Amino acid sequence: MRRLVPARPDCCVPRKAPVRLALYQPDIPQNTGTLIRLGACLGVPVDIIEPCGFILDDRRLRRSAMDYAELAEVTRHVNWPAFQATRPGRVVLVETEQGVPYTSFAFRADDTLLLGRETAGTPPDVMAACDARVYIPMRPGVRSLNQAVAASMVLGEALRQTGGFRPG
Repeated sequence: MRRLVPARPDCCVPRKAPVRLALYQPDIPQNTGTLIRLGACLGVPVDIIEPCGFILDDRRLRRSAMDYAELAEVTRHVNWPAFQATRPGRVVLVETEQGVPYTSFAFRADDTLLLGRETAGTPPDVMAACDARVYIPMRPGVRSLNQAVAASMVLGEALRQTGGFRPG
């Protein structure tokens, strides 16, 4: 059979990375679906910490995850304590303005990048339980990036630092 798309060079193929993404009580199914798709494409496990602001089989979630949801490693946790009981390594909270700029942070391969609720952020007890906080520097007068965009930026840096991509 004739191949229509050229094979990718090895430098572009991600390795299976132990860095994880965790979504704390997500509210927007489209963001969750996009992050599940991101995890599937990059070989990054995704933890969903419930309760969610939507039903996990929401059609908007399925539409944004597309058929990648079947390829993703997704773990559901009934609540924050259940997640804490199973988490490996450090939990690094991705914040809007507190902590260290993500490009200055030293990520480790066993880190879990935690993203708070889109509408309410991260409660103080969850913040206190995190091992570190990073943020994306932005220009003054803007509130925040879309959650999936922010996660992509920080995850890309974490994978780069931890060898999640083959050198190219």
